[in-house]
Amino acid sequence: MPALQNPFKSALHNKDLQVGCWLGFADAYVAELMGTAGFDWLVVDGEHAPNDLRSIRDQLAILEHSPSHAVVRLPSDEVWMIKQALDAGAQTLLVPMVETAEQAAAIVAASKYPPEGIRGMGATMARASRFGEITDYATTANDEVAVIVQVETAKGMSNLAEIAATDGIDGVFIGPADLSADMGFPGNAGAPEVVAEIERAARVIAEAGKASGILALADETARSYQSVGYAFIAVGIDVMLLAKAARALAASWTRGS
Repeated sequence: MPALQNPFKSALHNKDLQVGCWLGFADAYVAELMGTAGFDWLVVDGEHAPNDLRSIRDQLAILEHSPSHAVVRLPSDEVWMIKQALDAGAQTLLVPMVETAEQAAAIVAASKYPPEGIRGMGATMARASRFGEITDYATTANDEVAVIVQVETAKGMSNLAEIAATDGIDGVFIGPADLSADMGFPGNAGAPEVVAEIERAARVIAEAGKASGILALADETARSYQSVGYAFIAVGIDVMLLAKAARALAASWTRGS
């Protein structure tokens, strides 16, 4: 029995538009709700949300029954973090702060079993193999694991062509917030200089034959990124969706009272 197919990886390779949303509550109940909303992919955020391995595992289990594909963003590119997330059942990883092709290649290696990589052999007792039920997991998982690297610094952008061309990278995600800050425009991802770099990135990534992704919280911005070639776009963050709706509701009842 082979590893489960990864439809999101296939969509990335086909450059099919995939619309996603961020999960920041670090809670399986919220993830279950978001899994009914109709997004193509949902990011279980282990970098800026209060997630640990157990909460990531619980959200992966919930989203396994959803049409929305779970993408796990790790806190860093540590080999042990990659191994544990994959063993917990993640099929698609998003790794932040990638700045060189060498770093990208190391991330790919950590995500693959030998001889293609260095991933440790231990999934027989983990969710990834359904606790040993997927008997051919170790020999088939490499083809179904998707690796997305996040480029979000000026240094990373200067090495973007080499990063995107790295074998085993399935997509490159541009981080507008950190990129704008690193370029000298903190809190202003709409600065013309930043937008120009974001648009250039889409062209560079496409030239490498890879899919490009980005986060855009305004519809107009998201559509502009789509028009220049971004193929997987996150258009919201669950925490911000609730905060905005709650504040608007409260204001509608308290204003002028």
